[in-house]
Amino acid sequence: MTPPHSAANWPIAESHLGPLYALLAYGTWGLLPIYWKLFDHTAAVEVLSHRMIWSAMFLVGILLVQRRLGDLLALLRMPRKVLVLLLTASLLTFNWGLYIYGVNSDRVVEASLGYYINPLVSVLLGFVFLKERLYRGQQVAVALAVVGVGYFIWQLGTVPWIALALALSFAFYGLLRKVVAVAPLVGLAVETLLITPATLLFVSWLGMSGQGRFGENLPLTLLFIGAGVATSMPLLWFNNAAKRLKLATLGFFQYLGPSLSLLLGVFIYGEPFTPTHVVTFSCIWLALLLYSVTALRSKPR
Repeated sequence: MTPPHSAANWPIAESHLGPLYALLAYGTWGLLPIYWKLFDHTAAVEVLSHRMIWSAMFLVGILLVQRRLGDLLALLRMPRKVLVLLLTASLLTFNWGLYIYGVNSDRVVEASLGYYINPLVSVLLGFVFLKERLYRGQQVAVALAVVGVGYFIWQLGTVPWIALALALSFAFYGLLRKVVAVAPLVGLAVETLLITPATLLFVSWLGMSGQGRFGENLPLTLLFIGAGVATSMPLLWFNNAAKRLKLATLGFFQYLGPSLSLLLGVFIYGEPFTPTHVVTFSCIWLALLLYSVTALRSKPR
């Protein structure tokens, strides 16, 4: 007879929660362009400001419910860590704002390219700054990514600066967060809190000068407030997935986000996907496949 509290009686088995959380996190990140598109004709910097403000309030609320405000206050009393988090917060603010700008300027495809490149930039930064070993397959993967981007520049005569800036900013963000020993949720709460005073001043100035759109109508106001939830929930799902899954398994889910964004950009928003894009993305996809296989094979048994 099955005990009343056994895993078999749960609606979703514990073993299935990891993949479910990963799907929720990366699926939401991949579909977020739909949300940012709703802010049409709203300046990206205003959307970003509200994203920071409401994310900070939402995250602090979660810490309050979890009775972890003590962890937050303890971290704020560590000047060195706060200084590093101020730098990571600046990188995160730049990354979030640039992504919103890319989506609302009809460059979803280029933004997705940035998040495809990001893991390869991260492994390169680990080699340069942390002296992590770069296996032969990973070296070839990075070289393939460089070839793909180089071909794009050569053929179209333009640098995919949004993609490169997104990849570099998030890779450096990950590098610094790896160096500073901070719990993910508490660290993100501090990062958003550090930027919130500046964003509050900016939003207040917009309101007083009559340029802000917050409060213009109820649907738009709710969208501004919801930006905090749309930002924070995927991060919480990601943290839950990371606790339950091996990093190698989690690594495969990370390609779901940019893949969904790419499909949205091409098939929903009608952005161009030329033969040059095909070659560039093919190089990146092959590089990611090689990178993933190398990472799996290099793990100790």
